[in-house]
Amino acid sequence: MPTGPHAVVLVSPAAGRGRARAVAGGVLDALRTAGVTPHVLPATTREDAERQAAAAVADGTDAVVAVGGDGAAHAGLQAVAGTATPLAVVPAGTGNDLALALGVPGDPAAAARAVAEDLHAGAAATVDAGRTGERWWSTVLCCGFDSAVTDRANRLRWPRGPRRYDVAILAELARLRPRELVLTLDGERTTLPVTLVAVGNTAWYGGGMRVCPAADPTDGRFDVTVVGPVSRRELVRTRPRLTAGTHVEHPAVSVHRAARVQLALGPAETALSTYADGELVAALPAVAECVPGALRVLGTGRA
Repeated sequence: MPTGPHAVVLVSPAAGRGRARAVAGGVLDALRTAGVTPHVLPATTREDAERQAAAAVADGTDAVVAVGGDGAAHAGLQAVAGTATPLAVVPAGTGNDLALALGVPGDPAAAARAVAEDLHAGAAATVDAGRTGERWWSTVLCCGFDSAVTDRANRLRWPRGPRRYDVAILAELARLRPRELVLTLDGERTTLPVTLVAVGNTAWYGGGMRVCPAADPTDGRFDVTVVGPVSRRELVRTRPRLTAGTHVEHPAVSVHRAARVQLALGPAETALSTYADGELVAALPAVAECVPGALRVLGTGRA
């Protein structure tokens, strides 16, 4: 009977266009070799994954390991946030923004070994998490142009894969206009036209874009990046600057800090959704609260 730590493992089979499934065997072998007993959860949907992970946490598992991208991490987060059970992220998705923000090794087997080392040492790091309604999130909550693109991409049946987002971007660019939002930051209310709002617990979203470049997941506050009205041409020109985080120098961009962010539609606006960790979180109106120290993480080098 193995006496070392036990971990439940969530594998997102579709993550990284099948990469998570391809690397899962090597990740499990690396954990076993390092003295950790893994138990793969037989989840077939995100709802199954969240339910099974929550049951494992209630039963006393030593960790939840998410193999995949930010969606897999998001599912694991729902089970562990606000508990003493740590989350480990093994990056194998299209977007690995949480792993990037936490400093997790990019190689899945190396990430698994780092997880095992921290588990044996009892060396979990503590970071903040965002909460909107009943949903926890770890990276960036976005609203506006980017959330409209994701909404449209999710509705498209063709083309398949990443090309859907290319088509959705072109469609949303064609109908681009500022949206009037009511933004309340720690009780200070402003009504303003925006192209997008990004509420960052960490810096990165969308597969490596530094939309909130100074965000720190240990300071108890969000960085809030607001992009005001811009033309189609200017938005296309500015988006590449997101990779370096230099978009914050653009005159249409402002950055704020707050622990509680309320987002609501102006009176003339129609429905708009928010997404975080690449997953649908809530329709507006929505409140994002930064919960200090809500998440314990393994394999990051932060402990």
